[in-house]
Amino acid sequence: MKVIAGAPNIVRGGSHSGNVAVMDLVRQNLLDALASDYVPAAMLEAVFGIVAQKTLALPEAVALVSSGPAAVAGLADRGRIEVGQRADLLQIRLYDGLPVIRSVWRGGVRVA
Repeated sequence: MKVIAGAPNIVRGGSHSGNVAVMDLVRQNLLDALASDYVPAAMLEAVFGIVAQKTLALPEAVALVSSGPAAVAGLADRGRIEVGQRADLLQIRLYDGLPVIRSVWRGGVRVA
């Protein structure tokens, strides 16, 4: 069984309805992927929040929104930076501690 949790839970500092705090799952190495159905930007913010709290290193935190979801969805051609992968990439900069997307590549071609 794979465990997927909401990134907004990390950004908020816990559940808005009294459920488990996702950061606790991260600390216990119980989380396979982060997702968000209503605040997509929270996924990046959660990654950098995890790193800022020194819970995971950046590569492991990024995996929660890249290779983790790809594996759960059975998408073997994406989610990692490796030869033969799709090469969907983001360039991120931190401004006042918040991640901002600066460039986007899809299939190795810059699109934004």
